[in-house]
Amino acid sequence: MRLWRWIVVCFLVLIFGNLVAEGNAALLLKVKGGVGPAVAEYIAQGITQAEKTHANIIVIQLDTPGGLDKSMREIIQSILSSKIPVATYVSPSGARAASAGTFILYASPIAAMAPGTNLGAASPVALGMGQGAKDNKASTSMKKAKNDAVAYIQSLAEFHNRNKTWAKLAVTEAESLSAEQALKKNIINIIAPTTKSLLNQINGQSVKLQSGKVQLQTQNATVTEFKPSWRIQVLSVIASPTIAYILLLVGMYGIIFEFLNPGLIAPGVIGVVCVLFAAYGLHLLPVSFVGLLLLLLGVLLMAAELFVTSFGILAVAGIIAFFFGSLLLFDKNLPGFHIALSVIITITVITAIFFLVLMRIAVKSQRRPVVSGGDALIGVEGKVLSIGDGIILALVEGESWQVKSNDVLSKGDSVQVLSRDSLILNVKKI
Repeated sequence: MRLWRWIVVCFLVLIFGNLVAEGNAALLLKVKGGVGPAVAEYIAQGITQAEKTHANIIVIQLDTPGGLDKSMREIIQSILSSKIPVATYVSPSGARAASAGTFILYASPIAAMAPGTNLGAASPVALGMGQGAKDNKASTSMKKAKNDAVAYIQSLAEFHNRNKTWAKLAVTEAESLSAEQALKKNIINIIAPTTKSLLNQINGQSVKLQSGKVQLQTQNATVTEFKPSWRIQVLSVIASPTIAYILLLVGMYGIIFEFLNPGLIAPGVIGVVCVLFAAYGLHLLPVSFVGLLLLLLGVLLMAAELFVTSFGILAVAGIIAFFFGSLLLFDKNLPGFHIALSVIITITVITAIFFLVLMRIAVKSQRRPVVSGGDALIGVEGKVLSIGDGIILALVEGESWQVKSNDVLSKGDSVQVLSRDSLILNVKKI
């Protein structure tokens, strides 16, 4: 009987221990870099995982210069609809939550920052409207975007009872604050040097979720980092503007090289695969169609130089169109989603060299003597084998040919082929 009691006690202890561990667990999501489709999917998957494992809190460790409006809104929707409280933590020291990061911070039930971090500069940047857009001369679309952003961030501030006045300034005036200033102005809840310190400080606090208020139990919580899946890792690479740009160009080079050298197969297959990956990446990014068309026009003009004699005019025009198309492909003012000027210059030079090499190969192939067919015999030397019954035979390229000539020929004479008339060669005596 005692044995059964011990078994029951051990079983209850095991269950109770698991419940305590389960209820005092924190899931850590690390976000570093631009806010894009991969980050939005990563956070959505992390929240789903936290709900499945019944974690007590989700901590998003954030360090971002900003990113895409669509992805930012998807992240905020995931946070607001989460059944598990979310604490967005700007960390480590030196990190920032700029632009889209500020919106995410405002949307989180717990907003925290590490010492030496900052947030703000949340003005919307419309594609192609980033430069020279002053308030008094802003386009209608920019005004709409700014008003929409102000209303959005203020609604988030109201939901979590945070500073609405500064939220508006962050959008309209692109203001920024340090962690200490943000705490004084009621923008964040906590300043914490480490994740453990953050969890211990917020223990016992009540936070507002859509489902109602929840009291946090995070004292000495076990922190587990949620790793991105292979799909998210691939997506984060493909959806990078620089990678998508390079994939597109490599794909076009491969296809062009396959057309110039039919039957190689490998360049064509690699080119098609790269173009498909690039198309998927560009589909997720805010691409300027003017820039994309200029880029394609530049490649086509340089390729046309291989077939049309324009004395380099098409090639030069192609290089110029290619360069400006690369510049305009993505808005350089969009945080975390632009192509560095050094990369554009390098790729333009490589592209110009690539087509220059192809042009030289094409010119050489045109000047090269014919090595197959009937015309391949023109200029070749031979020797007269026999003369009889008005028929002269000569040995040319190891074969016996009937020849005719305006010169008087004798057996053993050396001759050179001038032309070919069906199966008869016109020759001259050397």
